[in-house]
Amino acid sequence: MKVLKFGGTSVGSARRIKEVAGLITGRGVNIIVLSAMSGTTNTLVEIADYMHKGNANGAKEIINALEKRYGEVIDELLSDTACVEAARERIGEFFHHIRSFTREGFGEVEEKEILAQGELMSTTLMDIYLHEQGVKSVWLPALEFMRTDADGEADSDYIAERLGAMLEQHPEADLFITQGFICRNVRGEIDNLQRGGSDLTASLIGGALLAEEIEIWTDIDGMHNNDPRFVERTEPVHEMHFDEAAELAYFGPKILHPTCVMPARMNNIPIRVLNTMEPEARGTLIYNTVHSRSIKAVAAKDNVIAIKIKSSRMLMASGFIHRVFEIFDNYHRPIDMIATSEVGISVTIDNPLKLEHIVDELKEIGTVTIDYDMVIICVVGDLEWHNRGFEAKAVDALRHIPVRMISYGGSNYNISFLVKKEDKVKALNALSEKLFYSE
Repeated sequence: MKVLKFGGTSVGSARRIKEVAGLITGRGVNIIVLSAMSGTTNTLVEIADYMHKGNANGAKEIINALEKRYGEVIDELLSDTACVEAARERIGEFFHHIRSFTREGFGEVEEKEILAQGELMSTTLMDIYLHEQGVKSVWLPALEFMRTDADGEADSDYIAERLGAMLEQHPEADLFITQGFICRNVRGEIDNLQRGGSDLTASLIGGALLAEEIEIWTDIDGMHNNDPRFVERTEPVHEMHFDEAAELAYFGPKILHPTCVMPARMNNIPIRVLNTMEPEARGTLIYNTVHSRSIKAVAAKDNVIAIKIKSSRMLMASGFIHRVFEIFDNYHRPIDMIATSEVGISVTIDNPLKLEHIVDELKEIGTVTIDYDMVIICVVGDLEWHNRGFEAKAVDALRHIPVRMISYGGSNYNISFLVKKEDKVKALNALSEKLFYSE
């Protein structure tokens, strides 16, 4: 059994739903994970915003427009009268549920319940269309097996037990259709997986069932060796190690979310990134094999803040570094890059929330300087220290670009450079030319 995940763009219209149906049928009994139709989640967030503000009429106008859009999709997607009526009834029930929140108090719990309706509706439409085509699909409610624990992490044992039992109830099924992103929390409330969303759902399901493979279908032909938005000559990377993919996913374009790599890696389940628009393309295979002595890709992370803390003493006092990290930990701010010297430490973060408070506490132990609008340029590949020359080539490529920080040695798969925002595109192109196209 395989797990196939399709994002919102892949199921964003009646035509797209039909194309995805063609991709998933005739391939064996697999589990299909769908996101909400493109645009739906943003619209549901807008509806929730009106409700938070107590503007029920404003919310109802947006709800009516969204329901009209779904009605048009139903008319284009389905031709059998009974299927059309079934779809209108079931989609109508979801919208009736959304409208029910305009009559009473509204908070975070209600907002998450509204956001969950997008995935429930997209999977409902796919399930009905498959039945119209004669496919014995089974609609699996993720809210009955996908759960997080008290720490907000996926409850893997619960997922495996519940999902396995549900699958056993349908031995006749051709396909199983379920929702990405949504879950229940430890209190039984409707919640979502936040980081990773549907990608993480697919990986958790794959891990729970020890699937043969996890396929992530998106709108690009795999993970590229640089960002095609800023670099003209980019190529798909056909094979990557799990750790390489995690580094690239964290720093680069969100083709694959980094959190989805861990469940697959822990269970040694390959992930294949494929293009819905070009299903014949080879894509990227991510697995536990290292292809030594090669650099795979370059990526960039924007909106980075660099913070330098210089110790108040000539040499760093005992406990200085501990205190620095403790401050960031107290504010739940993860650090991306670190560089240390005899008298100070530089770190980067990507979230300015509570930055003033963090800086106030850091000033108690040293002198603080901040650089805004920085970019982390990440070079990913087999970068173990005994592979001579790779780091030198990367540094040489950036010889004409000011570099604020360099991080090397913390990972066998990554060397990172911190540059100014205005130097980002130049740095990406320089690295591509030096690492991939020079003789």
